[in-house]
Amino acid sequence: MRRFVTALVLIPTIAYVALFAPQWLFLAVVIIVALLCFHEYRGIVERHGFDPPGPAGYAAGLLVLLVRDHELLLVTLLVLLALTLALRTRELSKALPGAAAFLLGIVYVFGCWRFTIGLRQISPHWLFFTLALNWIGDSAAYYFGSAFGRHKLAPRLSPAKSWEGSAASVAASALFGYFYLGWFLPSVPPLQVILVAVAANVAGQIGDLAESALKRGAGVKDSSSLLPGHGGWLDRVDSTLFAIPVVYGLLQLL
Repeated sequence: MRRFVTALVLIPTIAYVALFAPQWLFLAVVIIVALLCFHEYRGIVERHGFDPPGPAGYAAGLLVLLVRDHELLLVTLLVLLALTLALRTRELSKALPGAAAFLLGIVYVFGCWRFTIGLRQISPHWLFFTLALNWIGDSAAYYFGSAFGRHKLAPRLSPAKSWEGSAASVAASALFGYFYLGWFLPSVPPLQVILVAVAANVAGQIGDLAESALKRGAGVKDSSSLLPGHGGWLDRVDSTLFAIPVVYGLLQLL
């Protein structure tokens, strides 16, 4: 019931923010959610036994999220910053993993959320499609996999997932994209819609498994308990973080 109530609040709220909210409110929500995700990521890093990113990580992440020019220079400076901060660690054997964790979190969280801004500029419907794609795919995978799943997808990372559920997820996402974008963006060729939907769904499933690997390595079940019935924000958007740059990149290519 808690999972259902949380979804009942989140889905219309996110739909409004993605489709109708003024730009300042949209940016505020993206920043808040990104900061929450990064906070949960810090907890996972700490459980791995490394020094988690401190205030500099949040500040650097906001720069990645909001600065629109000189991206290569910014990333290069962040690498130098990560190595500089790693010099403070007491155990030098953890300096390299600590610097890597610092950079990974900034790009993984803030870098991926940054592309929501570009997607919304292309069309709010492309953004909502990307956000909703994996929610629908996850639901299809859960119900179809529970009924017909026989072959484990990644037993070490997520024992409940099956290849049958994964295939159902891809199919549901493709159907959702075909009907949703076919209605709101009819000028987009159906084949392009299906291609983007399938690629984004596959990326999202990999993102789900990637976060599961981070959590299992840290010995935690959820990234936090901020969303009743869903765990944390990172648990809820792990698929979306992988799907967002894939959709944006494919739209630039196509």
